[in-house]
Amino acid sequence: MSTSNENHTGQGEALLPAVDVFEDEGGITLFADLPGVPREQLGLHVESDTLTIEGQMSPELAGSGEATHVELSLPRYRRAFTLSRELDVEKVSAAFEHGVLRLRIPKASHARPRKIEVQVG
Repeated sequence: MSTSNENHTGQGEALLPAVDVFEDEGGITLFADLPGVPREQLGLHVESDTLTIEGQMSPELAGSGEATHVELSLPRYRRAFTLSRELDVEKVSAAFEHGVLRLRIPKASHARPRKIEVQVG
């Protein structure tokens, strides 16, 4: 799996979310930090061999207040990954809790290690 921050959607620049990727015999697990992004503003897309994560931040303001000072100039996250052919993109699962996205992408059956029984005789 490789990463890219290219934006092919023409929607301008975006922040790169911090991402941790762990691999085991069954596949990969990806954690992406997306603080300030509500579930409704999170988008995940797989097209061909590219996984794209996008999120729009929605800061919560108390009552009818408005921001008087904003240091965050890019209110969106975007990150794209090129997925290995060893991964089964049809079986991606996702969970989103407390601003952290967890994706599980299993390896395709042909890419998983398997034990071969040796027959005697």
